[in-house]
Amino acid sequence: MRTVGVEEELLLVDPETGEPRALSAAVLAHAARDDADQDVFEKELHEQMLEFATHPQSSMESLRAEIVRCRKEAARHAGEIGCTVAALATSPLPVSPAVSVNQRYQWMAEQYGIATREQLVMGCHVHVAVESDEEGVAVVDRVRPWLQVLLALSANSPFWQGHDSGYSSYRSRVWQRWPSAGPTEIFGSAERYHRLIADMVATGSILDDGMVYFDARLSRQYPTVEVRVSDVCLHSGTAVLVATLVRGLVETAAREWRAGREPLDHSVSLLRLAHWQAARSGLTGELLHPATMRRMPAEAIVRALLDHVSQALADTGDLQRARAACEELLRQGNGAQVQRALMERTGSLRDVVTECVRHTQA
Repeated sequence: MRTVGVEEELLLVDPETGEPRALSAAVLAHAARDDADQDVFEKELHEQMLEFATHPQSSMESLRAEIVRCRKEAARHAGEIGCTVAALATSPLPVSPAVSVNQRYQWMAEQYGIATREQLVMGCHVHVAVESDEEGVAVVDRVRPWLQVLLALSANSPFWQGHDSGYSSYRSRVWQRWPSAGPTEIFGSAERYHRLIADMVATGSILDDGMVYFDARLSRQYPTVEVRVSDVCLHSGTAVLVATLVRGLVETAAREWRAGREPLDHSVSLLRLAHWQAARSGLTGELLHPATMRRMPAEAIVRALLDHVSQALADTGDLQRARAACEELLRQGNGAQVQRALMERTGSLRDVVTECVRHTQA
């Protein structure tokens, strides 16, 4: 059974006002004094962000327990510094992001200007184990058209700088400002994949291979495929669902590769349109079907994804839980729908943030 790990980026906020707080250095220093959390929390691009990474897990119940624990520990460490954490992919309230004091991040600020300063966006990255780079690249080639569905499920960033953006995932639109971000062409082999990355680094437009921000890529640290398309999810259960579906996609793609089935040959231009549609409407409208690239109701596309990975999920014992979680998400709404409902009920973005703090640890 393939192991799965999750990285989540959280927003540091004032527990009373909901305003972002640039306190990550202090929170990390506090966490560093706790032996259990020394290898869990990490610095991110902006001082208003805090990232944690789970250990690889084979069981989704174990992964769920670790995500819940890490969120609670993040809140505990933040609370000692006078702030708390919210699983929000953008700040609903206006903010002036503070770039972390770090040579790498300072290089990015100089290289990319305002695009760096505005990148206060929080994502969820899922790592799934693969046996080799060849298998990993075969997976990256074959999961491409399905990643937009993960974006729609996880969408959790409707507000930007105090206004409704009109998108379910505005984070994904901001993320696209990086020159190396987004969907990729079909590589066909690990050699071609690595050659392209070497060529990208050689341009000098990115610092190194760690700045290759493909929607799905080979991890440069672990023997995994890393899927980076999702917003950080408001609820831990949604994060587990996304991780479950990613493992199902990876296993399904690897089986297709071993069986000699070619990947769907959609152009990057069509994939970008599919991702835009998912970011715009989330689960409330239509998405593009991964096979045909034609519009269908979001519910039908989510069920098509479940059908696509059903055998892989059945083999790991995750199919029924994934189906139930998807149906619940379609009924109750993703993070973007929850945030907008809170705004409609309270009329206050501050209340949206403070209520989402509670959802983060639920």
